[in-house]
Amino acid sequence: MSKTAVAVSFDNTENAFAYKSERELKKARFLFSSMGYQPLVKLGTKLTPWAIKVGLPIKNLIRNTIFEQFVGGETLEETAHVAAKLKQFNVQVILDYGVEGKEGEANFDHATEEFIKVINYAATQPNIPFMSVKVTGLARFSLLEKLDAAVTAKSGFEGKVHTEILTPSEIEEWERVEQRIIRICEAAADKRIGVLIDAEESWIQDPVDALTMQMMERFNRQRPVIYNTIQLYRHDRLQFLKDSFASAQQKGFILGAKLVRGAYMEKERKRAAAMKYPSPIQPNKEATDRDYNAALEFCVDYLNYIALIVASHNEYSNLYTTELLDKKGLPHNHPHVHFSQLYGMSDNITFNLAKHSFRVSKYLPFGPIHDVIPYLMRRAQENSSVSGQTGRELGLIRKEMERRKAG
Repeated sequence: MSKTAVAVSFDNTENAFAYKSERELKKARFLFSSMGYQPLVKLGTKLTPWAIKVGLPIKNLIRNTIFEQFVGGETLEETAHVAAKLKQFNVQVILDYGVEGKEGEANFDHATEEFIKVINYAATQPNIPFMSVKVTGLARFSLLEKLDAAVTAKSGFEGKVHTEILTPSEIEEWERVEQRIIRICEAAADKRIGVLIDAEESWIQDPVDALTMQMMERFNRQRPVIYNTIQLYRHDRLQFLKDSFASAQQKGFILGAKLVRGAYMEKERKRAAAMKYPSPIQPNKEATDRDYNAALEFCVDYLNYIALIVASHNEYSNLYTTELLDKKGLPHNHPHVHFSQLYGMSDNITFNLAKHSFRVSKYLPFGPIHDVIPYLMRRAQENSSVSGQTGRELGLIRKEMERRKAG
């Protein structure tokens, strides 16, 4: 391990929580303590969406607890105070319009306008280099599913979407999807804002990959604008990354790669078992970690041609990336390397990276409370089920409270 890398410590709570007041720390302690009780989380994640749906007056309770911890605000403008606060500590922002699961052409067109609005807003802010897009916000899920059946994995990294199996009206529908994503990418290229295309379930991912590769080929000629999200908890994704890179080299564009571990593990395994096909998920966490770190190494080896986003809450993977950069004598603020963690989680990673001049951001969702409930329920489940996450967050918060008391 290089001397510079050793200096990055994710145990430094003074850096991690400098942006939080005593009151905010206490609220975070209460919230993570509550998330430590799995029966409470299970009950809450079932009852909360129902309570919102039937109109029970719980919005203020949600707003002052889990919403405040993990979301930037209900509107784009409300995110400004969060972004300004983070900027004081050299932490940037990835904006995410957090409305999910709304189908229908009118909703898809509305989401497109919202994404473009986010891009235009981000361009006026000094601290927002990226925004996030879900293709399922622009396209019917079952259309993507039908296309996936016709797209081979190879077509995905080659940027080909096979529409032969679609009806004429479905072909027109897909063309509207393409036009939506092109409009978003054109606005982003014009305003110099990066677009991170989110990963989806494996049974709709191939057309998303193909579409994203098309956009990269078109817009990533001079600099990275479009990034694909690669979920390394899938056993085929390390090879997919390498194949995507080979295709990018052949076609002469910069590959944008946002590396994550993954978000749909239980759903993926259940579906594979129910439909009797081999699970796309790695056999164990060790295999996921191995492929994730191998992907990091691969990207850093080709940083002239790959723009990398390390989107991870894993302390080792973040530290490993800093070591790889140090070993190669590359600057901490290399333009093709960016780190990111979710707002409200892993502040010890984010703020300590920022302290050492690495380019790092918080992934900041926003949207009306009733619309971001699915996102919030995932955060609650994640923090109750991810091995040690809640305990780690709580331990760091308590350590900082003790430090302040002693000081």
